[in-house]
Amino acid sequence: MDLDEIDRRLLNLLQAEFPLAPRPFAGLGERLGLSEEEVLERVRRLKAEKIIRQISAIFDSRALGYRSTLAAFQVPDDRLEQVATAVSQNQGVSHNYARNHFFNLWFTLTVPPGEDPQAGVESLARENSVSRFLYLPTLRVFKVAVQFDMVGMEGQSRCPPEKVGSAPEALGIEVDPVLVRQLQKDLELVQRPFLSLAEAAGTSEESLLETARLYQGQGAMRRFAAVLHHRKAGFSANGMGVWAVPQERVEEVGLAIAAFPQVTHCYQRPSYRDWPYSVFSMIHSRTVDGCWQVTSEISLKTGIQDYNLLFSTKEYKKARVKYYED
Repeated sequence: MDLDEIDRRLLNLLQAEFPLAPRPFAGLGERLGLSEEEVLERVRRLKAEKIIRQISAIFDSRALGYRSTLAAFQVPDDRLEQVATAVSQNQGVSHNYARNHFFNLWFTLTVPPGEDPQAGVESLARENSVSRFLYLPTLRVFKVAVQFDMVGMEGQSRCPPEKVGSAPEALGIEVDPVLVRQLQKDLELVQRPFLSLAEAAGTSEESLLETARLYQGQGAMRRFAAVLHHRKAGFSANGMGVWAVPQERVEEVGLAIAAFPQVTHCYQRPSYRDWPYSVFSMIHSRTVDGCWQVTSEISLKTGIQDYNLLFSTKEYKKARVKYYED
C-alpha cells in the first residue's frame, strides 16, 4: 500500500460516516480540509487500486424478509473446484471459500421471502452429490461490525456491536423494492452520485435521500458505506474462530468474544455430533500469527479450550446479495 494519513482518515470516514447528502464528497472534504474534487480523485484512486471494493447501501436481509444461512460441505479434494464452481453459480450464494478443514467448502446462502434456506442447502448438496454437510443458520447475533481502522492499523473493527445478543427474527420493515435496487448499486464517483439513482427510481434526489435516511433509522439499512478489500487494505489475514461452548455459557462467552476489537462478526449457530462448535467469530489481523494470538487471548479470557481457527485457502466468490432482482 502507498497510503498517506489523509487516505487512511478518508477510508475510515467512508466506512463509518458516508454522508447521505446531495454532494457527499464535498461533505467528506469539509471533514478532511480538502476540496470536493480532491476527495473524488482520492476515492477514484483507492477504487482503482482495489482497496475500496464498493460504496453502497448495506441492507439487513432479515428486515427485507430474506433469510440466510452459513453452510459447509465436505467435498473430495479432486472434486472441490467443480463443486465450488457449481455452488458459486447460485445467485443466492454471496460468499464461497475453501477452508482448511475436512468440511472444506464454506458458503453463505440467502433466499427471498417464502423460501427455505435449509431446503436450498440440501438442494445444492443433492445436485453436487455431497452427502456430508452442515446447516448453520444464525441463532443469535453478538456482533456485526465490519469497519477496519485504517489509521491505527491494529486490525480493529471500529464500530460497537450491533444488536448485541439479539435473535435473528424477521424485522418486518416495509421498503420500496425499486429504491432498494438503486441504493444497493455501487455508487458512481461524481459530484452528485445520488441523482442518477433517483432518476432511475423515478423519484427526486431529495426523496431518495430522505428514504435512505429513514431506512437507516429503522434498521432496514445498516449503513451506507464503503466496503474494503481487507487484504489490499493491509489486513491480510482473517480466520474463522469456532468455539465449543456449553449451552449455559453461550451468551456470556459470545459477549466476551464480541468485545475483542479484532472480531468483526460473532454469532451463535447450531452444533452437531461431528461439529461441536456453537459460537463463531471472524478475526482479522495483519498476519496469521496475529489471528492466532487473538484466539489465544480469547481462550484465556473465556476459559474455552476446545476451539479451532479455520483459514480460507481460496476465495471462489465474494459478492453482495442483490435484493429484489431476478
